[in-house]
Formats: sequence, structure tokens, C-alpha cells
Amino acid sequence: MATKLSAEEQAIIDYVERGDATSINNLDTEKSRYKQIAHAQMSKKKTISIQLLESDIERIKAKSVSQGLPYQTLISSLVHQYATGKITLEN
Repeated sequence: MATKLSAEEQAIIDYVERGDATSINNLDTEKSRYKQIAHAQMSKKKTISIQLLESDIERIKAKSVSQGLPYQTLISSLVHQYATGKITLEN
């Protein structure tokens, strides 16, 4: 089964196969710079406002004490774990 490429992907392949792609002199420096950019982008945080049941907040606060975490950090951790597929919701 052949893989269907987008026009952009095909243009990249054509560019490389024509020999137009060349390495740069400061490859290690550029790789390091892009790694830093990617890391900074991935660690950006955004403040949000969310309405939760007061009883849920109280339960989370109680659980956060047993975990030794601030409750907002616990909530953030739970959201991150769900977003990355480490935990799922039961149906």
C-alpha cells in the first residue's frame, strides 16, 4: 500500500532528491538552538479559569495534602496525565 503524501511533503522530498538540500556549517549550534526553542514552547504554561464543584475542590485539597502537593499542582498533573494518555476516563 503506497503512502499518500501531501503536496508539502512531496515538495520536501523533491528538494532533497534534486540535491538542493545542503548541510550548514554550524549544525550542532543550530540543533541546540532549536532544541531550546522546542523545550521552551513545550513548557509554556497558560492560566485558565475553570468552575468546579466546591465539594470536588475540597476532596482534591484533602488528597493533595496526602500527596504532599499544592492542590493546583495536583489538578495540573491530572490534566497533563489525561492529555498525554497516561490516564483515561472510565465509561
